[in-house]
Amino acid sequence: MSSTTIQREPRVRKKKRPSPVFEYVQGIVQVTSGTILATTMIISSVAAGGLVGLATSFRNLPDVRSLRTYTPPQTTHIYDIKGKPLTSLHGEANREVVKMEQISPNLKRAVLAIEDSHFYQHQGINPTSLGRAFVANFREGEVVEGGSTLTMQLVKNLFLSRERTFNRKLAEAVLAVRVEQVFSKDEILELYLNQVYWGHNTYGVQTAAQSYFGKSAKDLNLAEATMMAGMIQAPEEYSPFTNMEAAKTRQKLVLKRMQQLGWITSGEVETAAQQPLTLGKITSWQTSELPIITEAVISELNQRFGEETVLKGGMRIQTTVDYNFQRMAEQVVQREHEQLYNRGVNADQVALAAVDPRTHFVKALVGSANPGQSQFNRAIQSRRQPGSAFKPFVYYLGFASGRYTPDTIVQDQPLTLRDGQEVYTPQNYGGGFAGAMSARMSLIQSRNIPAVKMGQDVGLDRVIELSRSLGIKSPMEPVLSLPLGSVGLTPLEMAGAFATFASNGWHSDTTVIARVTDPNGNVLLDNTPKPRLLLDPWATASLNAVMAGVITEGTARAASIGRQAAGKTGTTSSERDVWFVGYVPQLSASVWLGNDNNAPIGGGVTGGTYAAPVWRSFMLEALKDEPVQYFPPATSFAQP
Repeated sequence: MSSTTIQREPRVRKKKRPSPVFEYVQGIVQVTSGTILATTMIISSVAAGGLVGLATSFRNLPDVRSLRTYTPPQTTHIYDIKGKPLTSLHGEANREVVKMEQISPNLKRAVLAIEDSHFYQHQGINPTSLGRAFVANFREGEVVEGGSTLTMQLVKNLFLSRERTFNRKLAEAVLAVRVEQVFSKDEILELYLNQVYWGHNTYGVQTAAQSYFGKSAKDLNLAEATMMAGMIQAPEEYSPFTNMEAAKTRQKLVLKRMQQLGWITSGEVETAAQQPLTLGKITSWQTSELPIITEAVISELNQRFGEETVLKGGMRIQTTVDYNFQRMAEQVVQREHEQLYNRGVNADQVALAAVDPRTHFVKALVGSANPGQSQFNRAIQSRRQPGSAFKPFVYYLGFASGRYTPDTIVQDQPLTLRDGQEVYTPQNYGGGFAGAMSARMSLIQSRNIPAVKMGQDVGLDRVIELSRSLGIKSPMEPVLSLPLGSVGLTPLEMAGAFATFASNGWHSDTTVIARVTDPNGNVLLDNTPKPRLLLDPWATASLNAVMAGVITEGTARAASIGRQAAGKTGTTSSERDVWFVGYVPQLSASVWLGNDNNAPIGGGVTGGTYAAPVWRSFMLEALKDEPVQYFPPATSFAQP
């Protein structure tokens, strides 16, 4: 049929003005002569139905040009540091958008064959199909047959409600014509294939192909493509997951239609119909491979980007955690907790956090002694008093002030402090006083009185300021007992802060996210480390040497791992919390033991006797392929 441009009729003076709908439709439709029938049908339907106000409705239809920048909701994917998928996040729509060239020709042809075989010939409305549907609908007095082209299906899904009314059907036809005037056929088909619903909360061809057949859309063969195409009409009814017989029947219908169109041969029909199909698995609402890690990632992303963007933005998130390393950490904690239980230790929980001092990337988070039973992440969500494990912050400031060195003599003797109405008389663990001793030995033996005195000397506000600079965000007050760790902190905060000691003062922000991109590969967040020298090198090296002595001759001999390491034990009053936080140049890790109800663990339980062995077991596994490295000596740096 030849192409003919619709010409406006000249107005006849004094004749009644045509309806606004008539003028509007004539003004927007300039298509082939085949579409004149569709236009006439629209006008006739308006007249027959007496649809008052339809002209106004048409004027308020969406601007289809907005599709130029339209980005449908897409699924966000989270990976470990090596690219292993951990989980996916999405709202209602589980979708991954792909380009036209990433879709199998088999699927394109199959979809067109069963949904709109004249797609490349019409201009939004197929007059034959629409006419047949119009007659059926007029006879029944309601919409009972669609007659929709693929373009009409697209605009219905994107712009219109699903109510079965003449109004909606007419608006659908008008929008379809508009879309065809603005977009090429391939652009429309690409939009459609990425938008269509394929059942089980799966939207778009790529996610559907991955769900149903465990492969990308570009790799679908004829048998798989025709089964998927047949599902579009009623996805759940024809899903091979729920009704393979119905799916096969529908597949054969698609194959037959393709043969009728001359797009495939009878031999191809027979081969595809008999080809065995290997099904994948539903990818919507996945459970995470590492729940503790992905929950930490989601929390950080929500704070930065907002929950809506995270669920629908199609992000690609690379975490800092290696899947196998994390699993190893979980297994060590679970095994060590069972051994503690068998020894009669009344601690129902263990938490561990590990950070790489060179990057401040989180390497492992274990939030429970039984990760499969409890998803409460005590490594980042539970604030517990670190006790003496907090003292290194005070000693660092003492060394950095220039008033103390590891050899400075301090007094371990009775002390009473007053701050307004507060009277504070600190005691040593186990009682007694040691008298004059070096600052080094006071930390190795974890004496309380020298730490409290040093805290008063350097200033409690400065202790808090240092803690903040090292990444500690938990609430802190300058109370007299602060140098003894009377503040609630998380294991991750402690591991991250000690990681700066391990790197001899170089600091980056601790993070569980390495990189975030959008679906097109544009970088949204790049956490490539940008270390800055935060601490005085001499003071840090001096502190590291002293804390190495904590392991070789002090309260943490049980943490010895056969290489140079440093750390500090922590035990709170009544043995409610026991800690060991230690490090080598390549890894910093904190271990906490306790009870969620804050009940005492038991008399004689200390960080050195119970937390340090857990740390040792973890570090031996974590470092077995790492070379031995040493902390730089204080003599390498000038003293403040």
